[in-house]
Amino acid sequence: MYCCSFLSRLGVGMASMSSTLVETVSINYEDFNESFLTCGTCLCTYDGGEHTPKLLPCSHTVCLHCLTRIAASQTRDAGSFRCPICRELITIPRGGVPALPPSFLVNQLLDLMARQRREVIPQCSSHPGRELLFCETCDCVFCRHCADGPHSDTPCDHTVVPFSIALKRMSEILLYRANECLSKLGSARDAVANELRRLEAAATAADEAIDRHFSELRSALDKRHSELKSAAAAAATHKRKLLEEQLKLIDAEKSKVEAECSGLQQQVEVREVSSRAAALGARLGDAAALAEPRENAFLAVDFAHNDAQQRFAESLADLGRVRTSTTFPGLCTLQLESSCVCGLEVVVVLRTVDYHGEPRSTGGDPVTAAATLDGAPLPVAVTDQDTGLYRITLRPWAAGALCVRVLVFARGVRDSPLRATVLASAAPLAVWGSRGTGKHQLSQPVALARCPKRREIYVLDAGNSRVKVLDDETFAFKTDIINEGLAGRSCTGIAVTADGIVVVNWRTRTITEVNTEGTTLRSIRSERLVEPVSVAADVSCRRIAVADNGARAVFLFDDRGHILREIGSGELGLVGGLALTKDLLVVADVAVKIYDLEGNLKNTFAPVPKGRGGYGGIALEESPHGLRIVCARSVRGRAALCVLAAEGGRALAACELAERRPRRVAGLAVLRGRRALLADLAADCLRLHSY
Repeated sequence: MYCCSFLSRLGVGMASMSSTLVETVSINYEDFNESFLTCGTCLCTYDGGEHTPKLLPCSHTVCLHCLTRIAASQTRDAGSFRCPICRELITIPRGGVPALPPSFLVNQLLDLMARQRREVIPQCSSHPGRELLFCETCDCVFCRHCADGPHSDTPCDHTVVPFSIALKRMSEILLYRANECLSKLGSARDAVANELRRLEAAATAADEAIDRHFSELRSALDKRHSELKSAAAAAATHKRKLLEEQLKLIDAEKSKVEAECSGLQQQVEVREVSSRAAALGARLGDAAALAEPRENAFLAVDFAHNDAQQRFAESLADLGRVRTSTTFPGLCTLQLESSCVCGLEVVVVLRTVDYHGEPRSTGGDPVTAAATLDGAPLPVAVTDQDTGLYRITLRPWAAGALCVRVLVFARGVRDSPLRATVLASAAPLAVWGSRGTGKHQLSQPVALARCPKRREIYVLDAGNSRVKVLDDETFAFKTDIINEGLAGRSCTGIAVTADGIVVVNWRTRTITEVNTEGTTLRSIRSERLVEPVSVAADVSCRRIAVADNGARAVFLFDDRGHILREIGSGELGLVGGLALTKDLLVVADVAVKIYDLEGNLKNTFAPVPKGRGGYGGIALEESPHGLRIVCARSVRGRAALCVLAAEGGRALAACELAERRPRRVAGLAVLRGRRALLADLAADCLRLHSY
């Protein structure tokens, strides 16, 4: 017990290092000698002479001197004697008692003890001959006769051990700690040496990259150099050819003139001379035409015709950069930015810091990440924010145990691996409203619409015959819109227009557009409407689409309220969601269907099994990767939030809303930050979810 206490006390000063405490047992030399190396009959210590240890058939060890004496004292049977310890009859071998086998174990212990260094027992300087003791409780040294000390009468609750044992244990523990430190330092040295080797490899790779890049630049310069020289040579060749051809013509004309003039001195016929003179006069005009070079000698290379050389010099000054980093992976942290729900994107943020713990403000570090879900690999994407932050995104499509490992410079960060549990369903981020007629209460919220420009949410509160206006960020109540078109508690669809909102009343079969003050802007009626239940608006073209469950079609109205086209006639079921763009019409009944505005069905995807459910609201979202369809669907009473790609219908996200499950989703609006607001018709409230 006192050994463990002593080890714990010594371990306090080494708390910064991990260690394993080993419980030891200390045996007193005299006790060991008396128990194992002393003859139990004569109490003499075994040796290699007179007191040689002999092993009896009964497994007891007795010295040779005692056995000889006992055998000699036997009078009845000189050929045997009894073991002095267990009284078993021992037969004397033919060679006598000395022929009994030696006790090899005792002899080995004797050899071991002979090789051991006998410890010097520290003695008290005030009381010679008295052994020093050590109190682990008080951390003090004393002897039993130190009357002035606090341990003249040792309290029973103090742990006291001989000072020699304490010193020995302390030495052993310090040696253990020293070995552990050496091991840690060895590992640290290996890590730093490995980093140095990697640095040398990186420096070599950087040199090779610089040489390779500038070799490519030299090749490009040499190519341009050759192109310019070839162009100059081609221009000179062309000019030279023209001038040489002109020289040949001149020489030919000269030869002809010389031929005409030859023999004129001997010519006496006047008419012949006159004829040649006239011919030479005609050639004089040709000679005058050849007197001017048909090609000039101008040939120059111009580098000042544009700013290419200046831009090249500037670009060359900015060409390439040497990047280093002060990021210290061991201090970098990981943090979950979003909840872990099956089908939703999970975001882990890596915050990088330097050796001193100061946040980094730039990116560019080689960050790698790997994730598993119940041991199976999961695709991961790392996005450098170039602010010292890195977004690690993944999307688990099943519930289970998530593990994310992140490395910087191939070294693990402090919180890696990050472990989390992926839930099967998503809880709402917030719930707004309750049943009633107050400004924070609802009665049968059947539809939602959002105006990003006005930053408002419009809730069609059908049971209270009004439209409730909320702030799209805080959900703070702003006002109620009241209009005669909302009367009768029979409005079921709402959409945002350029000037306000438009609602559809299935009972009166009327489409009413009102502004935010409740003033009627226009009212649309048509004999073709049977049971209009949903409405969508295209703000840019001022067109309106109305889904009619009675006609099983969608009617497209122009800005004057005239029907342009009937779409999907006879093909549609009960419409649960409707959305309109300048090019597309998206309808959700038992599947998501996309039509062009000519009425052609372009695509159908994400169907719900027949008779097992349907859609309860859709909204469109523009993203850098294309148009997305956010929709709420219910299958066998289990509501889920889905995100589909409009091009191809691929599922981008899907999560079940099982926790605090919506009773009946009747409307949906998309908010900033990948959030969706759902209208729960049966629970008279709004539920906010992330996707």
